[in-house]
Amino acid sequence: MELKELLASEAALPSIPKSVALLLSELARPEPDLRKLGQLIGTDPVLTTRLLTLANSAMFQLSRKVSSIPEALAILGLDHLRSLAQAAALGLSFKAVPGINLQQFWRYSLNVAKLTRALAGMVRQNPATAFTAGLVHCVGELVMHIGMPKDMLALNQQLLPLDLRRARIEHKRLGFCYAEVGAGFARKWQFPDRIVDALQSQINPFHDEVYEPLAGLVHLATWRARANEIDMDENGLAVSYPGEVGLALGLDIDMVLQQDPIDWSAKTELGAFI
Repeated sequence: MELKELLASEAALPSIPKSVALLLSELARPEPDLRKLGQLIGTDPVLTTRLLTLANSAMFQLSRKVSSIPEALAILGLDHLRSLAQAAALGLSFKAVPGINLQQFWRYSLNVAKLTRALAGMVRQNPATAFTAGLVHCVGELVMHIGMPKDMLALNQQLLPLDLRRARIEHKRLGFCYAEVGAGFARKWQFPDRIVDALQSQINPFHDEVYEPLAGLVHLATWRARANEIDMDENGLAVSYPGEVGLALGLDIDMVLQQDPIDWSAKTELGAFI
């Protein structure tokens, strides 16, 4: 299947629930109406539950529990609300994906999101945007498994979906990989251009003199989270570290490893996705 054909497939690209679409549309405005945002969230019990679950999870490190929508809006702010809404949209849209362990996938994606956000703070990039980019960086893998399950099953027998070499083997076998698919998906869902560009360039962040720091941050976070999934030892980490990307960002391997999540399992944070 060609990339253009996959991205045009209604079966491969699930639609956003109407309530989430309206919420994301309002959040895309230059000055979103807080009252309208609260009303949109409140009309959907599932969305409300997922947003509050994420707001109270360890990833946002709030000092007290959030129990209402207005309180969540006041405490989190619009940048974090965008991340929460997009996260909820993903959880509501991808309910079952053949060949993918969704619990493992969302745990891994959350770890990438947290790592990307932590690294963003070190290089003066927007943490909320970085979190969102990290969270959605691998959604293209889900789209590919839904839209072309036979091809992906054959690939999975050769190499698992979260293997560090996955993008390379997808390019070799298919001519494209999850990065290009994810960028197309994000563009269709009207994600900010910067996130779309970061997803598109995440495999080769600074290729052809294109300098997009967010793509580099996602690349480093992906390396670390995938290495954790396969229990890579210290020698393996040192050998596989993407040094050119780190050098461009001014981040050495020790600086990246110091941003590791305290709890890699993040079990209490998965309720908003599965």
